[in-house]
Amino acid sequence: MIARTPSPASPDDTEDSPVPEREKPARPSQEELREEAIRHAPFVALSIQSSGIHPSTSRLITVDAVTLTQENEPVDTFHAVLNPGDDPGPFHLHGVTPEEFSGARRFGQILKALDRLIDGRALIIHNAPRVWGFIVAEAKRAMNDAARANRNSNRNGGRGGRGRRRQRVGHVPRPQVIVDTLASARRQGVVLDDVRIRGVAHSIGVSAAPAAASVARARLPHDQLCREDTRLIGTLYFTLRDSGPLAELPPDSLRADKFGLQRSDIRVRAQETKPELINPGPYEPGKSLVAGMEVVVAPEIEMDPDEIIRAVVDKGLSYSEKLTRQTSVVVCNQTRDIDGKAMHAQRKGIPLLSDVAFMKAAERVRGGRMEKNR
Repeated sequence: MIARTPSPASPDDTEDSPVPEREKPARPSQEELREEAIRHAPFVALSIQSSGIHPSTSRLITVDAVTLTQENEPVDTFHAVLNPGDDPGPFHLHGVTPEEFSGARRFGQILKALDRLIDGRALIIHNAPRVWGFIVAEAKRAMNDAARANRNSNRNGGRGGRGRRRQRVGHVPRPQVIVDTLASARRQGVVLDDVRIRGVAHSIGVSAAPAAASVARARLPHDQLCREDTRLIGTLYFTLRDSGPLAELPPDSLRADKFGLQRSDIRVRAQETKPELINPGPYEPGKSLVAGMEVVVAPEIEMDPDEIIRAVVDKGLSYSEKLTRQTSVVVCNQTRDIDGKAMHAQRKGIPLLSDVAFMKAAERVRGGRMEKNR
C-alpha cells in the first residue's frame, strides 16, 4: 500500500472537503487495439489447398495464415479444414483424410476470423490470381448463402417471430495491399524451372525442402505441410523485398475473370473485348506490328503485364489469354529452357518478343482492316 502525505490545509478548507480521486486511465478501444496489433504485425502470409485449379469450378480445402512482424517473426496463426461439399478432389493434392473432412467447417464459419487477420495488413500470397480468387469466391459464396438464409428466416417469422437468428458471416477481406511472391520473382528476372513455392525458393537461394513429391513428405500431417508453405511464402517476401521490385496489387483494382481468377480490371476487360479488326496473321520479326494482330503475354516478363496489355488495347491490337494458331506474337523474355506459352508458341511457329522489344514495336503499329460485318 502507498501512504499519502496530507497537504497543509488552507483556512478555507473544511473537514467535509471532498478528496479528489485519481483519474483512471482510459481503456483502449477495440479500434486502438486493432491498430496496435497491425503495427506490431503488419503482414499476413497465407497459403491454400483446393479441390481443383479454378475458383469458379472448385472449392477451398484448407486455409493457413500467419501474421508477421517486420522481422518475419510469427505472431498469430490460423489453420482450418473446410467442407468442400460432395467433391473434395484428389487426396494427393491436399492430404486431408475423410475423418478430417467429417469435422470440417464451412467457409462462412471462418470468414470473420480471416477478416481479422487480413484486414488492414499486407497480404502475402503465392500466385495471387488463384489464391485471392479462391478467397474472394468463397467469401462471396458464404455471404450469399447467409443472405439467402436470412431472407428465408424473415419469411418464416422474422426477428419478432420464431425465425432463426440472422447470420453475419463477415465480408470479403480487405487487405491494405496484396503482394504476389511468384509474380515478384518474375518481375526481378528470376528464371524459374518450377513455379511452386519451394521451386521459387530454390531459385532465389532460400533453403526449403525439395519441391518434388516424396513418400516421406506424403506421411507428414497436412497442417504441418501447410504451415511450412505459409512460413516459406513469408520468407520469400522478405528475401525478394530486399533484392528488387515487388508485384504489389491494390485489391480494388482486381476482379474475377471467367474462371474466377482475380486479375487486374484492364486485363479482364481486354479479355472480354471482341476484336474489331481483321487479324493479319503472325508477326514477322523486323517488320511492324499491324493493328488487329493477336497478342499473348507469357508470365516470363519483367515489366508489369498490365503495361503490356494497356499498350495492346491502346494500339488497336487484340489481347488473348489463350495461345492458339491465330496468335500473332507472344511477349516473353525467356528464350532458353522455355515451357508453357513460350514453348507452345515455338512449336506453332509463333514469334516471341521481349517486353522491352514489344513496347518499342507498339510505338509504330501500322493500321489494320475492319471486319466486314462492322
